[in-house]
Amino acid sequence: NRNLNLSLRILLTENLSILSLSLSPSLQCARVSSRRWLNLQEYQSKKLMQESGVTVQRFYVADNAPDALQAAKRLGAKEIVLKAQILAGGRGKGVFDSGLKGGVHLTKDPSAVGELANRMLGYSLTTKQTPKEGVKVKTVMVAEALDITRETYFAILMDRACNGPVMVGSPQGGMDIEEVADKTPELIFKEVIDIFEGVRDDQALRMAANLGFKGPLERQAADQIKRLYDLFLKVDATQVEVNPLGETPEGQVVCFDAKINFDDNAEFRQKAVFALDDMSESDPTETEAAKWDLKYIGLDGNIACFVNGAGLAMATCDIIDLHGGKPANFLDLGGGVKEKQVYEAFKLLTADPKVEAILVNIFGGIVNCAIIANGITKACRELELKVPLVVRLEGGYSTGGATTTTLHPTYTLFDCSTHYHPRALSVLDSIFLSLLFTSPPLLCHMHHFLHFLHLSTFYELCVISHGSHSILFLNSVQ
Repeated sequence: NRNLNLSLRILLTENLSILSLSLSPSLQCARVSSRRWLNLQEYQSKKLMQESGVTVQRFYVADNAPDALQAAKRLGAKEIVLKAQILAGGRGKGVFDSGLKGGVHLTKDPSAVGELANRMLGYSLTTKQTPKEGVKVKTVMVAEALDITRETYFAILMDRACNGPVMVGSPQGGMDIEEVADKTPELIFKEVIDIFEGVRDDQALRMAANLGFKGPLERQAADQIKRLYDLFLKVDATQVEVNPLGETPEGQVVCFDAKINFDDNAEFRQKAVFALDDMSESDPTETEAAKWDLKYIGLDGNIACFVNGAGLAMATCDIIDLHGGKPANFLDLGGGVKEKQVYEAFKLLTADPKVEAILVNIFGGIVNCAIIANGITKACRELELKVPLVVRLEGGYSTGGATTTTLHPTYTLFDCSTHYHPRALSVLDSIFLSLLFTSPPLLCHMHHFLHFLHLSTFYELCVISHGSHSILFLNSVQ
């Protein structure tokens, strides 16, 4: 995941459908405001589909080699597929630290399943979407391998342009739908779903025909489409994507692989579904951030970002990059911020050994800047901040009695007693100057700001002229 483009990772955090990135504007709309992004293993998604009457391969789940062997024997299938269960793509081309190549294996010999499972379970699988150290495999799925004579693509997702769900399908499945949309957009079909009527019979049959199903298979596919919509409603999904929705030589329509995205705001209704969430594979920092309602993504740079709002956070990352720096993270504080959240956010940022400086960029619309300031002050004192800190607050900084002084919207805090990282500081200096108003900040405003942050007894003020502007440095008083 670290290799994904920054903008794409941010969009994923905001729960935008990957599909929406490449389809027409009318389909670029699947977004959910959420606390966290729920991920399910493949077998968990298939169980949910089974419960809604959707046709999937017969399968069992095992967490040890003997159970995997017994599962293969119980299936009694001509051919068996063994799949390592991790929350990452590219499993088929992955490599285990046991030496086994591939997280997906086909075999006609049930006795071979036990040996394969023994080289998967307890070992780390590395793919193009995992960290370099890979992800430890705790479970495997033992499934019946079915031949596929034809592959199609089908999805149900939320469309803002239509104010509701839509069906999207293509007779060309089993590949990246983005590639199909780019090269042959005429093979992408869309049906708007009326939320009061649901998927009508004529809509389901029309979509099945557009997917290329003929004769009895057309009605069978239409039935599967309606069942998938029932699942979509039942679990409060924002997207149900089946790729491929396949046709077998025996005349069956089967959902071979599925991806389900959920509306995290419906967690109170979907306790059973959210209880399936396995956070063990998530980045520990991202998991900890989610506990405090912080949207965090770790990146590879050295300048930490502390921002409110996803748009401003992305813009801040871009600003850092524009000035020659590299962001160490994306962190969206959100709107209804509390002092404790600010403190915990600083704990996360300072725990990253790559961080050489911190940039705080807050636009206080809903956010009360006094809360931000108090949280920063507490963090500076209790966490013994060892890296330079640059702060910019603008907007709603009324503190309800702490101070009535209007603060200049841009200022910096540098602890000059620490060891500087010249590259990070030069970037922050450049950014700071670009954020300043045309007129230099008034020194008295800065003094009031120090009082506002309750820092005056710990630091001495040093104003350094930089062209027509002034930069505020704070030297620690020993």
